[in-house]
Amino acid sequence: MQIAIVTVSDRASRGEYPDRSGPAIEAWLTEAISSSFSLVRRIVPDGVVSVRDELISLCDQQGCDLILTTGGTGPAPRDETPEAMREVMVKELPGFGELLRRVSLEQTPTAILSRQTAGTRGRSLIINLPGNPASICICLDAVFPAVPYCLDLIGAGRIETRPDKVETVRPAPQCATAAR
Repeated sequence: MQIAIVTVSDRASRGEYPDRSGPAIEAWLTEAISSSFSLVRRIVPDGVVSVRDELISLCDQQGCDLILTTGGTGPAPRDETPEAMREVMVKELPGFGELLRRVSLEQTPTAILSRQTAGTRGRSLIINLPGNPASICICLDAVFPAVPYCLDLIGAGRIETRPDKVETVRPAPQCATAAR
């Protein structure tokens, strides 16, 4: 299981600002995942081309199973992570973005400005998270119960979670006679 964290930030990519969201995601994953995984970390500038090219590389060349981006999902002119996602993903999974916004709105009314999305490319699942480190745990707590099953469905690596942190939802297989 290979997981990538991509921080999207002009200032962090130039070393002018410390990346706080990437480490927040890593800490959450380390606490929540019980199976072994390797981690790839990237920091890229805002913009369609930089984000698109990094995501394609992580999916197609590196073979990452799960890619979590952070940042670039607001309405500011340089926030273009969702536009890059549209050029990368083969199948959009809009339920992730809907849930991310809903749980974020419980914390702050400005979450309505968020444009997170998720989708697949081959055997990779890509989820856009907000750039605010305080929102990382809230958002991952909300969507991660569905992540292991989604990875199963797309043929990615298997991931197991610690039940005290994340209760993974995997539907029970139906028996053959019930399907008739």
